[in-house]
Amino acid sequence: MSTRPAIAVTGSTGAVGGRVARDLAARGIPQRLLVRDASRAPRLDGGDVHVAGYSDRDAALRALDGVETLFMVSASESADRVEHHRTFIDAAATAGVRHVVYTSFLAAAPDAVFTLGRDHAATEEALRASGMDATLLRDNFYMDMMELFAGDDGAIRGPAGDGRCSLVSRADVAATAVSVLLDPAPHRGRVYDLTGPEALTLAEVADRISLVRGTRVRFVDETVEEAYASRARYGAPRWQLDAWVSTYTAIASGELAGVSGDVEAVTGRPPQSFEEFLGAVS
Repeated sequence: MSTRPAIAVTGSTGAVGGRVARDLAARGIPQRLLVRDASRAPRLDGGDVHVAGYSDRDAALRALDGVETLFMVSASESADRVEHHRTFIDAAATAGVRHVVYTSFLAAAPDAVFTLGRDHAATEEALRASGMDATLLRDNFYMDMMELFAGDDGAIRGPAGDGRCSLVSRADVAATAVSVLLDPAPHRGRVYDLTGPEALTLAEVADRISLVRGTRVRFVDETVEEAYASRARYGAPRWQLDAWVSTYTAIASGELAGVSGDVEAVTGRPPQSFEEFLGAVS
């Protein structure tokens, strides 16, 4: 195998990046794995591990030397995430990366209701200004997280009302990313909305979890004021509270209700439904 992989993957210690890295390895494709902690990097055939965080420009320059296509998973949520993204994008462009595949968010915009969607919009703009080709994977909220939204009492609480959300599985996001990475040229400049096959209210999400799991899960529609009050006990900074609460207000707004055919268009197979996802992880 080449000692200078043309593909680099970030986030390989996480859920989406890990799936992408394992899929590429199973296909015998060499890749460079950029991680913050080498001890946590997956041990994969053809995996060339480099330590480089998004905020460390010099390390990123070294790690991306010779890389043509980069899979960039958005960094962990933080107050300065956009600054870290910009530093990393600048390093990638300087290192000679030609194409970046970035995990953005559905309805990303400077005024997105989901406050972290604004971070993604700023990152998309940095990519457009970088001179590199880019493919933006705008995924909706993950199906994988829905059961974790329920408290110990089985209630999913938040000000989502009757709003709908076209949840997508991490597996479908990863499969879409791999399809682009394998042949990036047709996807230059494309923006893909990655959703499941239907848009559900959180009451319907709770009902389907209850049906598949055989345990009672319910949705409690809080007011915005109640949502902030119920989360205040965690002592989180204001930006984090805003992100938590706007997860639900974004659903209520209708911004996340659109259903796209992009997963199937890119991968050649339809996305998982929520029931199919729940059955797969039983």
